[in-house]
Amino acid sequence: MSQRKGGSGGASGRGGLHERVKTARRRTASSTRWLQRQLNDPYVRRAQAEGYRSRAAYKLIELDEKFGFLKKARAVVDLGITPGGWSQVVRKTNPRARVAGIDLLACEPIEGVAILEMDFMDDAAPDALIDALGSAPDLVVSDMAANTVGHPQTDHLRTIALAETAADFAVQTLQPGGAFVAKVFAGGADRELLALLKTNFATVKHAKPPASRKGSPELYVIAQGFKGRGTPEDGER
Repeated sequence: MSQRKGGSGGASGRGGLHERVKTARRRTASSTRWLQRQLNDPYVRRAQAEGYRSRAAYKLIELDEKFGFLKKARAVVDLGITPGGWSQVVRKTNPRARVAGIDLLACEPIEGVAILEMDFMDDAAPDALIDALGSAPDLVVSDMAANTVGHPQTDHLRTIALAETAADFAVQTLQPGGAFVAKVFAGGADRELLALLKTNFATVKHAKPPASRKGSPELYVIAQGFKGRGTPEDGER
């Protein structure tokens, strides 16, 4: 499960001039570029101003603006919750929703969110999350990505494998009519994942929210209208 780096820089306060980063003796060129990007990223500054833990919060906000899955959710599972930006968005958008997040990494507490520090692939995870929510979820979200190795095909396959596992989790736990939102990489969901989603959901779409950096290969898959378990193999009703 991945953990995003949060930016710490603010606006320069000088009419659009970018912050410049002095290169420390021990700082690598790549880390200097990353810090420069963080300092000049409007989403990083906006997240700091609005109290979100990461700029990734705006990806979920923008996806919801397009597909409208948050306000009708009543029980939400956040897979790979750390650092917590997506659960913050859920709580702010829909305060009535019950939220449970799970991650191998520790996550600072979030008001109104039950946080489980465990592997969501653990056999005990589904029951633990349902117990924390008080019911089966009607929305499962996942912003997980495998640690990248710099080889696009390998990175794509590793993240798709996480998305497939998250989709399996959603299919096994969602209430009928529920939705699933997850990160995939350039190329979108592969055939097996698409087949699983199209069999089990009424609609399956891909989107790249504006908050996703232009150079990033990430896309999101949005599956809505879960048909329920025990439907025919071909997904037809």
